[in-house]
Amino acid sequence: MFNLSKYGDGLCLARLADLLDAVAVDRARLERISVVVTGSNGKGSTAAFCASIARAYGLRTGLFTSPHLYRFNERFQVDGAAIGDDDLARLKLRIEAAIAEISQRRGEKFGSFEALFALACLHFQESECDFAVFEAGIGGRYDPVRLLGARVTCVTSVDYEHVELLGTSLELIASDKSDACASGGSVVYGENCRKLRPHLIEYNRYRDVRPLFVRDGIGIAGEFLSPAGQRFDFRFGQFDFKALEINLLGAFQFNNAALAVTLFLLWLERVKPGETPAKIEPAVRLGLREVRWPGRLEVIQREPLTIVDVGHTPDAIRQSLASLKAIYDAESWILVLGISVDKKAEEIVAALAPAFDTIICASAHHKGMEAKTIAAAVRKTNPQATVHIAATIEDAVAVSSKLAASLNRKIYVAGGLFLAIEYAVIARGGRAQDLNFF
Repeated sequence: MFNLSKYGDGLCLARLADLLDAVAVDRARLERISVVVTGSNGKGSTAAFCASIARAYGLRTGLFTSPHLYRFNERFQVDGAAIGDDDLARLKLRIEAAIAEISQRRGEKFGSFEALFALACLHFQESECDFAVFEAGIGGRYDPVRLLGARVTCVTSVDYEHVELLGTSLELIASDKSDACASGGSVVYGENCRKLRPHLIEYNRYRDVRPLFVRDGIGIAGEFLSPAGQRFDFRFGQFDFKALEINLLGAFQFNNAALAVTLFLLWLERVKPGETPAKIEPAVRLGLREVRWPGRLEVIQREPLTIVDVGHTPDAIRQSLASLKAIYDAESWILVLGISVDKKAEEIVAALAPAFDTIICASAHHKGMEAKTIAAAVRKTNPQATVHIAATIEDAVAVSSKLAASLNRKIYVAGGLFLAIEYAVIARGGRAQDLNFF
């Protein structure tokens, strides 16, 4: 959208502060209304859950997420509606004019995510949002979301990602993501962060930041999974909500939903202290139940049953596969596998290939690794599997559909975000080449 490089010239915080001031963003108000979602996996679902709860509570709510899956406008939502083309074009011009002036004055180049973040802040201000959920891009220490000064944030999960920027250990990565929270605030950590609990307690001790942990002070119990939906019990402080329903599939969504509920409760405690559970509970129930978020164990077809998953780190892929087996029969699946060129193919193949006896390897139009390279890794990992190589995603859709019919199989599409979304678009009659992810 903006003709800018991804990162710009080094650290962005000072020039981005100039940009927010130049377009007259009220940063004090933005601080009051905002919560931040950081983490390696689960950010989009957690942010969507939290925004939906706020809407159900009656708050005009902004939601900023990335990347988009089907249409660029998805990144900027108010009360569940993506920004309109006219507003997007108008705000783009305003941001571009301010960037041109600041870049000339400071002698620095902006990055594209900085511009998108500023656009989101301006859109939510013009829309008079009462509450806003911001998903971090990378990390938290130097990410644009740090400028929000939010005192309610979360780290959904921690995995090895962007190690050249965030650090080569889980402790360093978790610390970086924790820094999105301003002094005097609270960070809520997802359950896979519990192994880092001693480190995170000490890391936050002298920052005047309170660490909280899912399944350690934030209770999850009574989990139930089925193809029709899921439910769980939630407990935090005086709040004890039984049988909360969610329609997003996967055991990992219990963690994401619990994080979202806790984020909203902590924020509400700051702005409306003393609000009773009886008044809050209906909004939590309705908000969780109404969320629809594409890409994570998403059913795109019923005949044959076809499920796509955009998880693209080894941990996310393992979690999704485990949930697929728990919710549906573990047998009778065809795997359509694709991996982005910048991901660790061997780890992703090792997480997926052993569970399937029929695998179609494909290369996405966007950043897709060669199908032959993926197939070689599959044959090494699972020599017994029948491996097909699809020349294009279109061929992968055709071959998988034909095999599913002849073998009476279901189809699982996984390994990469671009692969999953391109497959879904083609299966629904669209063109993958028309997608613009960047």
